[in-house]
Parts: sequence; C-alpha cells; structure tokens
Amino acid sequence: MRNVDPKVEEAIDTLNMKDGTTRRRLLSGAGLASATAAASALLAACGGSSSSGSTAKQAAGNFPKTPAWQFWFVNHVYTNPFFVPTQYGFQDAAALLGLPKPNWGGSASTSSVPQMVSYLNNATSAKAGGIATTVINSTGFTKPVANAMNAGIPVITYNADGLYKSDGTPVIGTNRLCYVGQALFNSGVQMGNKIKTLVPGGGDIVVFIATPGTGNIQPRYDGAASVLKSSGYTLHEIATGAATSAELPAEKAYLSANKGKIKGAFAVDAGSTSFLAQALAATGLKVPAGGFDLVPQTLKAIQAGHINFTIDQSPYLQGFLPVLYLYLYNLSGSLVFPPNTDTGLTFVTKDNVGPYLGSSSRFEGSSSQQKYIKRPSGPIKNPIATTST
Repeated sequence: MRNVDPKVEEAIDTLNMKDGTTRRRLLSGAGLASATAAASALLAACGGSSSSGSTAKQAAGNFPKTPAWQFWFVNHVYTNPFFVPTQYGFQDAAALLGLPKPNWGGSASTSSVPQMVSYLNNATSAKAGGIATTVINSTGFTKPVANAMNAGIPVITYNADGLYKSDGTPVIGTNRLCYVGQALFNSGVQMGNKIKTLVPGGGDIVVFIATPGTGNIQPRYDGAASVLKSSGYTLHEIATGAATSAELPAEKAYLSANKGKIKGAFAVDAGSTSFLAQALAATGLKVPAGGFDLVPQTLKAIQAGHINFTIDQSPYLQGFLPVLYLYLYNLSGSLVFPPNTDTGLTFVTKDNVGPYLGSSSRFEGSSSQQKYIKRPSGPIKNPIATTST
C-alpha cells in the first residue's frame, strides 16, 4: 500500500475529499510526485495550517497573515430565525479570511437595549477586533459606540441604524463607520406602493409590527404610512410583541375583532409576516396580505397563494459584508473606509418564489451546508426594477 504524507491526508480531509475518485487521484499523485510538494500545494489551497496564538491562518487569495481579529456581533433578537442567514454570512466570511468565528449575542428575544449595550460594552472591554451592532433606537447606543470607537475599535451597524424623520431622513445617533442593511424607510414606501396596487381605492389597512418604535421596523411602517395616509387609506398599527410565540395570537385577536372592515393585512417584520396566512385562515378573512423577509412558512404561504408578497433584504449579506469591511479596514490601516451599503429590496411573489423554495441554502437560512447553486439559464431579470412598485 502506498505511503502518504499525513499533511496530504490532512489537506484532503480539509477539502472534504475523504471519498471518491478525486481523493484517490490526489493520493495517487502524492505517491508519484513529491509528497511534500503536494502537501504544500494542498495546504495553500486550504488556507494554510490552523491558526495559533494571536495570528490568523492564511486567508484566501494573496492576503497576508494577520492578527486573529475577533469580531463581535450585537443583536436585538439573536434567537430569531430571521438572523440565521446573518450568522451563516459572518461565519462564511470569517472562514474565508482565516479569522475566528465572530461572537454573537445581545438580547435573546426582547429587543432589550440594556442587554445589547451590556454585550457591546463587553466587546469593548475584550478589545474586540471590530464590532457590528444593530441600532434599534437613536439614543441608547450613542455613548457605547463612541466608547468603542475611542478605544480604537471599529464599529459598523447592520440591519438597523437608528430611526428616521417623517420625511425619511435618517437620525443616526452614533459615530459608527457605516451601515450595512436595507434602506428601511424606503422599503416601507415601496410596500405602501405595492399595497395601493393590491387594495385600490383606499380603506382600512392593518399593519402588524412586533415592537413599535424600534429602529429596525418602525421606519418601514412610517414609510408605508407616508404613501397611504395621503391616498385615502386608514392605517391601524398593531403591536404583536417581540417574542414569536405572541405574534399569532395577537394577529388572530385583532382580525377576529375587526374582520368586517379590514381591506388588507400586512406586516413589517419577519415573525409577524410569517403568521399572516395562519391568522387570516383562522378568522376566515380573505384580503390581500404581505410583509417582509424569507421565513420558510412565509414563502410557502406565497406559493400557495395565501399571501401576496414578501420583501427580501438579504440577511446573509448583513452578516457577510460587515466582516469583510472590518477586515479590510484593519488590514489597510484604515485606508479602506467601509461604505454605507443597501443590501436590497426584492419583492418575492408567486411568480418568482420558486427559486427560494427550490433549493435549500445558507443564503436563506434553510440549510447549514454551503453549496453551489446553479442559477437558471436564460436572460437575467432585475427583480427590483420589475416588481418593486
């Protein structure tokens, strides 16, 4: 039996080639050529050996070895399924760059600013390599973010960046480097325009919202209201609660009590949207409905025709891009300054929901396995340009 350098075995295992013809071919090549050379090539492809001490392992491409920067992500509902793709995003970016998996914490399910600030302060005390945080109000994070920045720790916001004025002007409230996430007020405006096409002529519209007043979802309601209130619609903003267990009962209770006058039922957060179809079915109400985000039951409800649309804001990118931006900022000695980045607004309807349901992926949080998803052949259509109004 041919002897194989253990380093080659390790590299092949790292490349997930434990079985199959690819592994046998590589092992055969290792026996015929220099095992050391094969090991070097394979280990280079794998990103080098494991990191030790305070140095990160070799990243992809020609990036140099760096300190093992430990990034921290602060979140307002870190157990919410919406943020599963976000976690996959920052894990994948860190792995690509040879960095430790970022820390994840804050408020488990209640959008508690004190809990979030406590976790953010812990990151500052631990001398984090960088911090990414949601900012769900415009005052509570001002000092903690400034303290981190004054300590030389770069801070980026994602998913929520404070609140907005009635005209859509952002009230940032922190000195963070940049924001990575959806343009929230504008997404509400686009939702309002969509509601006008689904419920023409005005009427009573209910908009469910988990936590009124918070910077991650209140701007969406405000954006929709800026379009609808001036066009003959009466909006009812109904809180469903931060905990997902409270959302369906809240929706059913309101719809049961008001089913005679409601012309449309919508939501501005992932949890409230995901329960719309169940709440409508339970109360026997058949009206246009829609909301935000890609919870699997929302996508299935769209496919079945029980609700009309949901809006994709790319939660995967909200984890992936902050890691890239913090890494490049540190790597370049602050020369590569991270830009504000809108992660998008895509309307998902029955016409284009197929690809979302047709394959499971880390990008949508429906699978823990990363894999290549072959895109459909033929012309490429911009879903934002064709379905946003």
